[in-house]
Amino acid sequence: MNASAISYKNHRFPPQIIAHAVWLYFQFPLSLRLVEEMLLERGIVVSYETIRRWGRKFGAAYIKQLRRKRPSRKDIWHLDEVVIAIGGRKHWLWRAVDQDGYVLDEIVQARRDTKAAKRLLVRLLKKQGLAPKRIIIDKRAHMERQSGA
Repeated sequence: MNASAISYKNHRFPPQIIAHAVWLYFQFPLSLRLVEEMLLERGIVVSYETIRRWGRKFGAAYIKQLRRKRPSRKDIWHLDEVVIAIGGRKHWLWRAVDQDGYVLDEIVQARRDTKAAKRLLVRLLKKQGLAPKRIIIDKRAHMERQSGA
């Protein structure tokens, strides 16, 4: 996380600890006291009230930075398909996730076909604006972007 836009002046703890505590609180269904205990297990003594204040002070700024994340030519995309049951019927969920774990796009189809995967990829490329460095499919195959393309 880019900490340059956020001021940590007059804070006792380093920005990494503050960011980690706020991330734990907002990312998982944890209470402030559980976050306090998790940090204590790592040797960081901080009260739950301090974590609450950090969440109020830095939470919105962290979200703003995450939403501004722009696609890069260095990105790596993971495309995968999963069978899910909707109303007792089999459906295919096609998902594209970047190297940071952000879901870029997804579609659900009633049947498994190559057109669905291609449709997801075309829609994703249009939405992102540029192709990634690499696309990983099921951890077996990958497509490298040509340097001249």
